[in-house]
Amino acid sequence: MECMEGGELFNRIRDRQDKPYTEREAAHVILMIAKAVAHLHRMDMAHRDLKPENLLFTDTSDSAILKLTDFGFAKEGNNEQRPLNTPCYTPYYVAPEILSNDKYDKACDVWSMGVIMYILLCGYPPFFSTHGGAISAGMKTKIKAGEYQFPKAEWKNVSQEAKSIIQKMLTVDPAARVTIDWIVRCSWFTGTVPETPIDIRPMLDAENYEQMRVEIAAANHAQRRADADDDENINHLAPEMSRIAKLRAAKRHRQGANENVSAPLSQIDE
Repeated sequence: MECMEGGELFNRIRDRQDKPYTEREAAHVILMIAKAVAHLHRMDMAHRDLKPENLLFTDTSDSAILKLTDFGFAKEGNNEQRPLNTPCYTPYYVAPEILSNDKYDKACDVWSMGVIMYILLCGYPPFFSTHGGAISAGMKTKIKAGEYQFPKAEWKNVSQEAKSIIQKMLTVDPAARVTIDWIVRCSWFTGTVPETPIDIRPMLDAENYEQMRVEIAAANHAQRRADADDDENINHLAPEMSRIAKLRAAKRHRQGANENVSAPLSQIDE
């Protein structure tokens, strides 16, 4: 078994000290992920559990390769010939067709990549429960409807092209969602991507990131125990605002009450 001495993707970003993190670097990371997923998809295999914890660097050098790991949920899945049926997922990264108990295919990986790309450019996921629960009914509703935002406070330095690619990945209809081959060929990844600094490290500092990982792990554990559509069976965490929601609220407070950046956090879980 190969040893991934470079560690997890987000740890590497967090531990880079004073060196700025840029949109260009995010593009490079997403392209490495896309090439790994493309290899699977060309064999009609869906990974079904794409998330930052499953993305590891080979070593600590600047030329390290980012590799995809944990193929426990991977399965052959072609929508026309061999659709997938079993809902396997981590809540923050799950595609809407899986939550809807529809038959699905490898397009679910593209949705998960869209969530990862969103996180890489702002520091938190587009869909999350605001109250610290494993996965709320409101969060499920938002995912199924593809309802998310690009709050100005976090996205003002990110290019419109990057946001447009995320929108294409986070398209609710899997038939209309871009394919992994489209992503690999996309000019944003191979062209002149802005080197504008993006400061997501406060969201990923040791304490905050560890707490977010606890929330994600709890959500994943609860999902595996509960019926996919039965919210009453989910083992919720303490009924308090989640770490992600707290971080966003604090950042918006610093931006000032007069800046219109997004809908109130309380509306997310309506």
